[in-house]
Amino acid sequence: MDNDNIIIRLARPDEAEHVAKLIMTAMTEECCLWFCGKDHDIGDFHKVMTELVKQEDSQYSFLNTLCAVDSHDNIVGILTSYDGGRLHEFRQRFIEAAKMAWGIDHSNIPDETGPGELYLDSLAVEPSSRGKGIASKLIEASVDKARKMGLPFTGLLVDTSNPRAEALYTRLGFRVEGTNQWGGHPMRHMVKLTSNR
Repeated sequence: MDNDNIIIRLARPDEAEHVAKLIMTAMTEECCLWFCGKDHDIGDFHKVMTELVKQEDSQYSFLNTLCAVDSHDNIVGILTSYDGGRLHEFRQRFIEAAKMAWGIDHSNIPDETGPGELYLDSLAVEPSSRGKGIASKLIEASVDKARKMGLPFTGLLVDTSNPRAEALYTRLGFRVEGTNQWGGHPMRHMVKLTSNR
């Protein structure tokens, strides 16, 4: 597959199952299971995430998700991002879904982003399409999205145990700004200045 044939477009509600699967790839199975608890499995988590992707006002909404698609309109990668100033509003859907489906209250999850930042929440590329520049293309499209939204920074969390991802973000102009915890893992908060030049 040639990177030049990759198109970046918004996800659609009818693609929710596939998009949810890729978001879960970004989160890692271990984190997904941490969120849904010991009485539930990865299939239970996927059902909840699929419904969250279909909604317009969740952090994982199709409206917040860019898809990289090949010449046959097959999704080969996704990047979910949103205005960090709307985190609490968007996260409410996840909190409600977790209580209903798993009986777990996640209302005290530490904030991973804040105002002034387009937060890159979930980035994943299909295994067969990795190493072809698709992740970079999705990140560049998201930085452009931040610019259009007038947000001064684009930010993300990277797991401290994922040096390959951190190297990619560093190469694309992100720098470590601090540390955080998410999904039971230590993370680095990385940011990139969103310039209008």
